Amino acid sequence: MDQKLKGQRALVTGANSGIGKAVAYEMGRAGADVVINYLSGDDIANQIASDISSRFGVRAITHKTDVSIETEVTGMFRRVESELGGIDILVNNAGLQKDSPFDEMTLAQWNTVISVNLTGQFLCSREAVRAFKRQGMRADVSRALGKIICISSVHEVIPWAGHANYAASKGGVMMLMKSIAQEVAPLRIRVNSICPGAIRTPINKDAWDTPQALDALMRLIPEKRIGEPEDIGKVAVWLASDDADYVTGASIFVDGGMLLYPGFATGG
Repeated sequence: MDQKLKGQRALVTGANSGIGKAVAYEMGRAGADVVINYLSGDDIANQIASDISSRFGVRAITHKTDVSIETEVTGMFRRVESELGGIDILVNNAGLQKDSPFDEMTLAQWNTVISVNLTGQFLCSREAVRAFKRQGMRADVSRALGKIICISSVHEVIPWAGHANYAASKGGVMMLMKSIAQEVAPLRIRVNSICPGAIRTPINKDAWDTPQALDALMRLIPEKRIGEPEDIGKVAVWLASDDADYVTGASIFVDGGMLLYPGFATGG
C-alpha cells in the first residue's frame, strides 16, 4: 500500500456520505489520520471512523459540526489540535442543494446554500491557515506547511438553471480558493479545488437512479460513465501529497469530459 500521506492529519468536512466519505477512506488508505466531520448520523460517522482505523491502521475520530457556524468551526479545530496535535490537510467538502426555479427561490433557500457551501469553506479554510502557521513546517512528512482542498463543482463555470444558489456558491468557491492560494503561497500553503461532474452520490440520485435518467445523463458525459466517489478521493490524495507540490490555485475537473460541452461534438 502506497502511503503518500503517512504521518499527516486530515480533516474532511461532510465526511459521513458520498464524496466526503470516499475522500476520508482514501486519506486513511494513504496513511493519514482522519477527522470525520459531519452534521447528522452519529452511528454512521462512528462506523466510518472505526472502519478506517481498523482497515488502515490510522487514527480516525468524528466531530459533529455545522460548518456555517463560526463558534462550532473554531471548536472543531481546537479539538483536532488537542487530539491529533495539529492538522496538515483540510478537505472542504460539506455542501448541500436547495433547488428552486429562480423566481420562486426563497431567501432562506439562498442563504442556507451560501452559508454551508461558501461561508463554511471560508470559516474552515481560515482556521486551517491559522493552525498551519501556529504549528510550523513538518518537513519530515510534507514539503508544504499545509494543504487545503476545496470541493467545488463543474458548476463553478457551467450555469445551472433551477440551481442559481448552488451555482453561485460554487463560483464563489472558485474565487475564494484562488484568492487564498495567491495570498498564502509564499507561506508554502497549497490551496486547490476539485470540481466533480456527475458523481454517483445520494445528493444527485434522481440523475442516475433510473435507466431513463442515466441515459439522459450520459448525453452530457463524453466518457459515457457516471463518476464514482472514489474518483474524487484519489485525486484528493494526489493533491494533498508531495506529488502535487508545484500545484496551487488550480481547479481540477473530474467530470468524464462534461466540461468539453459534448452537445457540440457533432458540430452544434
